[in-house]
Amino acid sequence: MAFRSVCPYLRVLAVVGLLLVPTMTTATAGALPEPEGPVILTVAGKIANTNVGNEAHFDMQMLKAMEQHDLHTTTPWTDGVQGFTGVLMRDLMETVGAYGENLRAVALNDYSYPIAIADFQEYPVLLAHTQNGERLRIRDKGPLWIVYPRDQFTKLREKVVEPRMVWQLRRLVIQ
Repeated sequence: MAFRSVCPYLRVLAVVGLLLVPTMTTATAGALPEPEGPVILTVAGKIANTNVGNEAHFDMQMLKAMEQHDLHTTTPWTDGVQGFTGVLMRDLMETVGAYGENLRAVALNDYSYPIAIADFQEYPVLLAHTQNGERLRIRDKGPLWIVYPRDQFTKLREKVVEPRMVWQLRRLVIQ
């Protein structure tokens, strides 16, 4: 008897739950503007905001329209402190509505490396497009380079962090 009296309430809760799911999805999902110039970054996988099929494509103008940040740090591949400008990876993840826990960063030469998205919440990791005031070119590790703030956080100077600093970045796949 007790089960039968609870059963109608469970059905009502199930229907209400089903009605709310599309509302929540539509509230977080959205279309990004389409790129007008050459696409330099594609973000795919577990994302809510897209502009080309189920992917988010970015040209340089779209990335520069986002809030820009500066980072001064050393890298294992450069001499001395370098000045980088770009978008915080956490802001990019928010823009595309990333809902995965990891991503795979893929370079122009198909080198790829997995990165925990939690890194971007813990540290101000930069998606750099400029180094020392000059636009990153392919031969200078561009057009985009994931740069960790190594000088600000001792833990980021460990060798295990270096492979995460993917240069010549072309694609992020959220997993």
